[in-house]
Amino acid sequence: MKMVDHLLGPLDWSKIALLIEYGPGSGRFTFEILRRMCPDARLMAIETGAEFARSLRSDCDDHRLIVVEGSAAQVNHHLGRHGLGQADFVVTGLPFSTLGPAEGDAIMRETALALKPSGQLAAYQMRTAIRPLIERHFSDLRDAYEWWNIPPCHLYWASGPNRNA
Repeated sequence: MKMVDHLLGPLDWSKIALLIEYGPGSGRFTFEILRRMCPDARLMAIETGAEFARSLRSDCDDHRLIVVEGSAAQVNHHLGRHGLGQADFVVTGLPFSTLGPAEGDAIMRETALALKPSGQLAAYQMRTAIRPLIERHFSDLRDAYEWWNIPPCHLYWASGPNRNA
């Protein structure tokens, strides 16, 4: 829970109308995001695993949650399909170190396009493979390390999405 608090703590929840989560899995971050969100905000959770998506839908009846089974690389398609505009925030724990370079870059490029100009990204990673991708697609990056997580985890907060990368 320390890592969840560390990553989500700096977010200004009063300014988040739409948040996207990549790879919600069992919902560890999802439920905490919903707890912190404003009553009229929306959360789109994009999950590749059919069982995780099904479980999240059945475990959560919060009307603010939209569970999408699919790829984060298709985030803009998912937003359009649900009639949503650009997001204020993206949270990801996708293991970028296990993705191919082209796939990781595509996800980060689509993320920058999916965010409002004032939009931000928060990421938690076991390795640092995501860092050059963030640096390519965002103008500002802040990082930290969460020692209390097992295993310890790199945390990143980025702003200034670069739509021309």
